[in-house]
Amino acid sequence: MNKRRLYIAIFIVAILGLFVVQYQYLKIGLNLATVQFNKNIGLASQDIKQDLITENQLSFLVGQAITENDSYFDLSLDSIQDASKHFLNDFITHRLSVHGIDKDFSYRLFTRDSSYYLKSNRELKSKKDLVTVSVELEGYLPSLVNKNIILELQFENLNVYFLSQLNGLTIPSLLLIIVIIVIFIWVLRSVYWQNKVITTTNAFINNLTHELKTPVFSIGLATKILEEGIKPEKKPIIELIRQQVERLNMHIDKVLELGKLEFQKSLFNLKQLDFKVNLLSLCKNFEALASLENIQFAYELKDDNYAIKAEASHLENAISNILDNAKKYSEEPKIQLKAHKYNKHLIISVTDNGIGIQKSDKDLIFKKYYRVERGNLHKTKGYGLGLSYVKEVIKKHKGKVTIESKPNYGTTVTISLPLYYGNT
Repeated sequence: MNKRRLYIAIFIVAILGLFVVQYQYLKIGLNLATVQFNKNIGLASQDIKQDLITENQLSFLVGQAITENDSYFDLSLDSIQDASKHFLNDFITHRLSVHGIDKDFSYRLFTRDSSYYLKSNRELKSKKDLVTVSVELEGYLPSLVNKNIILELQFENLNVYFLSQLNGLTIPSLLLIIVIIVIFIWVLRSVYWQNKVITTTNAFINNLTHELKTPVFSIGLATKILEEGIKPEKKPIIELIRQQVERLNMHIDKVLELGKLEFQKSLFNLKQLDFKVNLLSLCKNFEALASLENIQFAYELKDDNYAIKAEASHLENAISNILDNAKKYSEEPKIQLKAHKYNKHLIISVTDNGIGIQKSDKDLIFKKYYRVERGNLHKTKGYGLGLSYVKEVIKKHKGKVTIESKPNYGTTVTISLPLYYGNT
């Protein structure tokens, strides 16, 4: 839970950092846009001033309007002024667009004594945050009235305009941040749900194994009673039952620990030992069991002194799981176990003549609760815990487990464990 809170805190700090960086980039972008706008509006103002300095069709029409002279046109003065406003607006719009300014504007044409001659028909919606650009005209128009004439352009809320120009940068960045947040929340929910499932599953396994202890104890007690007065030729069978009951009881204890195995290394106490003794005993026990079930089993333990650091009971259980799988997934089982030392490692391999494993299943069989399906039914009953347990045990021993298999020909499971030389 503490790690979860730490990850959430780190993620929140990272997202806030991204927003701060995004904000700083936005400020820089707005500053650059303001500089570019000032440059462009300056160039546009020069063009407007230059085009109106001489007498031409537009300046002549505007001149008739500001001097209120209707003698040249067969139109009323109001019509001349309306036409002047329209053509002047189009002219200014064109000059602004040439320099990359597509922002709405209004204008007015007046003298320094505040006499208004022409005013734009467009009224800006907001009077706040207006940006005003004044162009003092020269030449033809001021000479008509013998006064200085000023063309004033007004723009509203330029920040919104600049942001619209930066949409290609800001919107994708914000969308990416939102996607990152959504994915993180989804992953966090998934991990939380998986942890909840694992906790529930471990609780179920713990309860189940506790329930199994009672019948196992009863079987063990019954075996001890049967040992009294039994015929000598039957004693090996009773001894085998007793051994298997002890092994089952040990399995139950280890399953209780398995739920904690992934989270608490203290449960896994590695000790230096000669594992050849343990492996030989395991092979002899399995050989006795195989003889009762008509299973062909052979083993070969090469070299001496399998010195490793191991938790003997867990490692024996892992190898027993592999042998049990070889027995279960074969029609007429032929199983061979080999062990030898190679390149500072103990190599233990178990080969069978079973049904084999498809290539698509090889990476999945080590996952918890996964079982290979044949059609819609599992031919062999189980819970999909065996190989998951094997992988976890070998991992705790700093070893590796690999599988080579060919469907309908058999499977070889190989365990590689580092040998112990007393200096590691």
